[in-house]
Amino acid sequence: MTKTALIVGAGKGLSAAFARRLSDNGYKVALAARDIDKLCGVASACNAICKACDCSDPQSISALYEWADSELGDLSLVLFNASGRLRGGIEALNPDDVKKSILTSCYGGFVVGQEAAKRMLRLGQGAIFFTGASASIKGYPKSSPFAISKFGLRGLAQSLARELGPKNIHVAHFVIDGGISTGDADPRNEKNKKNGLLKPEAIADTYFQVLQQHRSAWSWEIELRPWCENF
Repeated sequence: MTKTALIVGAGKGLSAAFARRLSDNGYKVALAARDIDKLCGVASACNAICKACDCSDPQSISALYEWADSELGDLSLVLFNASGRLRGGIEALNPDDVKKSILTSCYGGFVVGQEAAKRMLRLGQGAIFFTGASASIKGYPKSSPFAISKFGLRGLAQSLARELGPKNIHVAHFVIDGGISTGDADPRNEKNKKNGLLKPEAIADTYFQVLQQHRSAWSWEIELRPWCENF
């Protein structure tokens, strides 16, 4: 049986590293993002297929899954990696912008997870992963929309893990507690010498390890942070 993976909210960092890891281990990979032009290099590196998708729009997500059904067949893994980060003081934030951010980062996670669950329940197996952030467990100043979204996504993952785990669907949430490096030329490297940046390949290693867990000892949540972070 061909192993398949759909990464929603794909980019050049973590998603790309995980897509390469999956492809190297025999997975057929599909990548979804608002702007798929930026994914050309990523797709080529792991022989992936791409589809445009707006995670704030349920109809766009539904169309994505119909496409995945046709192009991939049965899904082994779905990773929700989309985020709509919005910063600003509470008194200055535009409510419409906040709504869009929450729809992308949290409600989009629900719809992506729901569509995945429908299919995996019929199969009797599968894995649904959600990428969180420091904001999943810590609400920072001037970051209330992101905190709402990431707290909500974490709650969704915990609820689904309890609901779907007994039905042989592995749900896991990953708290990425730190910045993700874009490589040696990342301008944040000097600034973050003391705290460090997470290497996307190292994060991808952990995602894949969790994917391989035996169901007698599944993790529902993993926190990842640089070794030298003061937390």
